[in-house]
Amino acid sequence: MRRLGTMALVAVLGLLLFSVGGIGLLRHPPDQRPDVRFSPEAGILLRPAGGGASVAGTIASLQDRLRAMPTDWRGFAQLGLAYVQESRITADPGSYPKAEGVLRRSLELNGRDNFEALVGMGALALARHEFEAALAWGKRARVENPYNAEVYGVIGDAQLELGRYHDAFDTFQAMVDTRPDLASYARVSYARELRGDVGGAIVAMEAALEAAGTPEDAAWARYQLGELYFNSGRLHQAKAAYRGGAALAPDFIPPHAGLAKVAWAEGDLERAIHGYSWVVRRFPAPEHVIALGDLYAANGQDTLAEQQYALVRAEEDLFRANGVNVDLELALFDADHGHPGDALAAARAEWGRRHSIHVADALAWALYANARYEDAVRYADRALSLGTRNALFMFHAGMIRLRLGDEEAAGRLLRHAMATNPSFSIRWKALAIRTLADLEARS
Repeated sequence: MRRLGTMALVAVLGLLLFSVGGIGLLRHPPDQRPDVRFSPEAGILLRPAGGGASVAGTIASLQDRLRAMPTDWRGFAQLGLAYVQESRITADPGSYPKAEGVLRRSLELNGRDNFEALVGMGALALARHEFEAALAWGKRARVENPYNAEVYGVIGDAQLELGRYHDAFDTFQAMVDTRPDLASYARVSYARELRGDVGGAIVAMEAALEAAGTPEDAAWARYQLGELYFNSGRLHQAKAAYRGGAALAPDFIPPHAGLAKVAWAEGDLERAIHGYSWVVRRFPAPEHVIALGDLYAANGQDTLAEQQYALVRAEEDLFRANGVNVDLELALFDADHGHPGDALAAARAEWGRRHSIHVADALAWALYANARYEDAVRYADRALSLGTRNALFMFHAGMIRLRLGDEEAAGRLLRHAMATNPSFSIRWKALAIRTLADLEARS
């Protein structure tokens, strides 16, 4: 993950998946790319979070194997990665402690050339949002095996989340050169999106789709295409991509959430609530629970909305209990839902750990919620510094400028947000429309 800035459990594992000017990422342009397929042997780390039955079967098989061969260090490493994948599929972080236990057991059995377990520890650290630790594990794995693409995936994802964008783009160039496949093409797509090149991001994700080796992989890529279309205001294309993903892998939940989001954007609140309710029953990822709560609130069903928000709080506690850092997601949720002091504390804590544009945006918005507008504007500008066409970032920046009395800049930013994606936020779309109307009436 997002695509970013939500409480997706492991956005950096597959959902953060980089023409970034000057560094030549994706040296094989889409019309000249090699004929590659994402093979079943490619590491579980870099696969999309689908295929729950197959992962459960893999876990059971590995457990049987390890009971028979308790010194199989490679089997323990594979089991650790499977546990990480299991948590991605279920939106339940309860498998993370199990993953850590078996990965450390693998390293106890073989601590010399065990790059599989090192990559697994990096994947686990990414899942827990421990990005400095993930970077350290990835670098250790690279020493053991500098020719494996998964190693560069761990390193680059960690660098990206830490806000070290130039380093991350260089790392993903190495990943593309090592293995141009679904995982590396998807990272090219995300880097292009970060730099504001949405068209290039779509082209790269289409390359990822062509490299998909299973229906689940293809469904994941179609979902990501849907997100790119939705976030750039192209509802018709987004709906088609989400529908395509749902048809390819009906048990893969994110495309269904995408269709519910499109229903809201089209003005069908009841269908959107029904769609998100279906999603939350099957895959209660916090970003889906928050969306459902915000839909209930928009529909005047405040009691049902508060029930969803209470579930988010319970999930936060569950994540923390299993070692997941959720300060970024907590800051945005609290700033949006009436807890400004908690939002600012969480955002400041996360800024102390990393300086990504998403953390900058969260800190700006938390400062705004606390009426610290002069402080907020610096971080809002930082959030937009890469040229990312993120309508929510623009909305935040516009509202901050408005509070500072700069109506010209506020209007420009809010118009840009609505032009980029008029359905950028269930919670804030109506306010953006009203604010723009007020500004235009005064001009």
